Amino acid sequence: MNTFNLHLITPNREIFSGDVIKILSKNSDGEFEVYANHIAYITNTVPTVTKFVDANNKEYSVVTSTGIVQFKDNELIFACDSAEWPEEIDAARAQQAKERAEKRLQGSVDVDVYRAKVALARAMARLQIKK
Repeated sequence: MNTFNLHLITPNREIFSGDVIKILSKNSDGEFEVYANHIAYITNTVPTVTKFVDANNKEYSVVTSTGIVQFKDNELIFACDSAEWPEEIDAARAQQAKERAEKRLQGSVDVDVYRAKVALARAMARLQIKK
């Protein structure tokens, strides 16, 4: 079984570090998946539920926000603004954030549309992982 080393980090903590078989996440073009021996790769990420499988075939799901992924020499560094395990998410708070973002997008012209869309995507990913 081919594996590679994954480092999933935020400015505040290291979420995961270890050998994995694959990782599935999302960038601005859509989903991407990385396996061992992938060509060198760098991309942005958008808020989503990122999934990966460790060397023992244990599956993980974590909400990741905007960030950067770099894969080189069988090492993937995933640096994102924030990441949360399902048990760390407050579903009621995520629902409120979703509603606020939707309201902003429907309302005033003074809204930072990009920020509102990112907030909505983050809330939607949090709600998705809590189902």
